[in-house]
Amino acid sequence: MNAVPEAVDLTPGALRLRWADGIAELSAARLRAACRCGGCRARAGRGEPAAAPADLVDAVPVGSYAINLVFSDGHDRGIYPWDWLHELSAAAVQD
Repeated sequence: MNAVPEAVDLTPGALRLRWADGIAELSAARLRAACRCGGCRARAGRGEPAAAPADLVDAVPVGSYAINLVFSDGHDRGIYPWDWLHELSAAAVQD
């Protein structure tokens, strides 16, 4: 799809994204739990609980296709592609 947000706002508690089709706010807890980095996937594969929620402290662009979110617990390995965040945004609106 190649979704790219028109604006990105970061607060400790949430990532707010303005898309061409609407605005969505994704909580830091939801984003931390949805991390798809190798360590988080391995933890889930072993049946271990997801990491405790943490605040967002930074969002670093990864090329033109994603952002890397940095959390207050030191976790900084999750790359969140725009297309995937757009899907999460759509799900958040429906929840």
